[in-house]
Amino acid sequence: MVNVIRGDVDNKPVSSRRLADYFESRHDIDGSLYLGYPIIGTPQGGYQIDALLLSREHGVVIFNIIEGIDTNTDIEKTQDESAIKVESRLIQHTTLVKKRKLMVPIHVVTFAPVLSNPPKTVAEDYPIITNEPALEEYLKSCKWEDNQYFESLNSVIQAITTIRKRRQRGYIQREDSRGAKLQKLEDSIANLDKNQAAAVLETVEGVQRIRGLAGSGKTIVLALKVAYLQAKHPDWNIAVTFNTRSLKNQFKHFINTFSIEHTNEEPDWERIKIIHAWGSPSMEGIYYEICKRHNIEFRDVNAARKISNVDGQEFDKVCEEALNKINTFEQYYDAILVDEAQDFSKHFLQLCYRILKHPKRLVYAYDELQSLNNKTMESPEVIFGKDIYGNPYVQLQNKSGTAKQDIILEKCYRNSRPLLTSAHALGFGIYRNGGLIQMFDDAGLWRDIGYEVEEGNLEDGKPVKLSRTSNTSPTFLESHSAIDDLIIFKSFNNSREQDEWLVNEIEKNIKEDELKYDDIMVIHSNPLTTKGEVGRSRALLFEKKINSNLAGVTNSRDEFFSEEAVTFTGIYRAKGNEAAMIYVINAHECFSGPELSKKRNILFTAMTRSKAWLRVLGYGEDMRGLVREFEEVRRRNFVLEFTYPTEEERRKMNVINRDISPKERERRIQNQRNLKDIVEDLDKGVIHKEDLSQELIEKLKSHLFSND
Repeated sequence: MVNVIRGDVDNKPVSSRRLADYFESRHDIDGSLYLGYPIIGTPQGGYQIDALLLSREHGVVIFNIIEGIDTNTDIEKTQDESAIKVESRLIQHTTLVKKRKLMVPIHVVTFAPVLSNPPKTVAEDYPIITNEPALEEYLKSCKWEDNQYFESLNSVIQAITTIRKRRQRGYIQREDSRGAKLQKLEDSIANLDKNQAAAVLETVEGVQRIRGLAGSGKTIVLALKVAYLQAKHPDWNIAVTFNTRSLKNQFKHFINTFSIEHTNEEPDWERIKIIHAWGSPSMEGIYYEICKRHNIEFRDVNAARKISNVDGQEFDKVCEEALNKINTFEQYYDAILVDEAQDFSKHFLQLCYRILKHPKRLVYAYDELQSLNNKTMESPEVIFGKDIYGNPYVQLQNKSGTAKQDIILEKCYRNSRPLLTSAHALGFGIYRNGGLIQMFDDAGLWRDIGYEVEEGNLEDGKPVKLSRTSNTSPTFLESHSAIDDLIIFKSFNNSREQDEWLVNEIEKNIKEDELKYDDIMVIHSNPLTTKGEVGRSRALLFEKKINSNLAGVTNSRDEFFSEEAVTFTGIYRAKGNEAAMIYVINAHECFSGPELSKKRNILFTAMTRSKAWLRVLGYGEDMRGLVREFEEVRRRNFVLEFTYPTEEERRKMNVINRDISPKERERRIQNQRNLKDIVEDLDKGVIHKEDLSQELIEKLKSHLFSND
């Protein structure tokens, strides 16, 4: 089957559509047809290929497309140019060359389905195809017998060879070490899948949504998309924005790498802004820029708290305020790409939409479960609102033969099947004694993120059994190590025991397992206490001559990893990053208590930073409770079995486990203390129940023992 990826071929829409339709009907060919891609760097800038077929059966087939009934194109020159440029791109890669010979056949043809009078002066070895039967005959002559280079060919054409290059691990001595296993694992992730490729190249005239799991490649996809858009439209002003500050350098590195692959040049950084969402006078940001351009008051975090009643919603409020204050928006970007959109409210996305030039090219990517503030993504109709006639400004539809407006990245290339299923089990509280903590309102999202229904139904009130398959969780992610080594949940008696075990394991990782410093990340579960809580572990490591950084505190705020130090971090800086070995410490803080949805989302996000091995550590009875939850999902062979909650049950979960403001949190604590004091005084006989008013006793009974 041929996967058609529709890049930008706006100047040849009819003929390119006809070519795509033909290949979509060819179920006997295994490969991809790229329209408007690749763009190959030359001294004169980017050179775009009209269409390119990559297949196991035919190798590379280049199509020069002619749109009209007449042509002034020099067909021979165009075919020669295309072939030479593609060959020069491929021959640079040693994985495609043997003894100075390119091992991939390159064919080139002109596709002109409505050309009335093909030029008679064109030599016979410069084929011109004017209809589908002739194309079928031509393809029969294009044979590739030695197609063992197909995967490498894909990687080169997708321009991800540099980014996917395995890290240099020439120091490895043992074939069975973690370092050796990690090298093989990194080598296995070679190519974009069809949904990732579509997300990169398919550009719509309007809003595009990209949804995906943690580890599905959203950040790399967005970076590739920026590089592709600038190669196609060098005059566009493009912004990339995000919530996690440490993503800035990642984006800069990826975009720079991809741009050089596409055009042989670094990107025009005057036209591309990698910009934080909030910003400040000392740091560029979307919101700060809007305030400055429209002459309205800019609010930093402290000023934002004055207009926000809920902790964590300060940025939502300042964006809402800006929307209400500005009547007419300047429009100064041609495209905006938003990563981590799950961390933003609809008001921020509306601001991005308002400052875009027509036709409002906004791409937003998100993973709903990685929200650390208990937000859920609303539909585009709700996010962007309606016009005066009640029609939505944005409706996403995937129509046959056109670029996709709504793309789901269902494959996870970071987390193994056992790890990801465990993270979902604990994130939702699937096997928690107290019942579910949260659940998708849209049951179909489970299928969207790569689960299959083994038994039951994804319907309110119905039992269901869900599992992941090798199609959405590749087996190579788990086959390198035993289950008992992939994931360890470990409970200790106290924090000292936890810290000593952690430090000894890190020492072993570096000195025996052949892992590098930046293969290791230690995530503390409570962002408010991270700095103080990791001090002892870092001091113990220092005694063993192992350096460590507290991300954003002891190193640059824009840096995350260091090749010379183990990274310790809170969850907010960890998000968007990954490492081979993840240690989650003080995980017991995510077991119970108020704001439980937020705590479990923190645990889910921390667990899914791992691309190989995971260690979840804590102490006390709460940690033993987390261990029991993990043991249950493991006992069931990493499947999720539960009864899908009804709408009313989901509403109650949201109320019980909701985020609360600092004032509300303080009041809860005070009320609990007061109740505890009353109970203790009753036990000691300091007061008697007769001292309490009957009205108060009856009200307490009605609240404590009601079924609501």
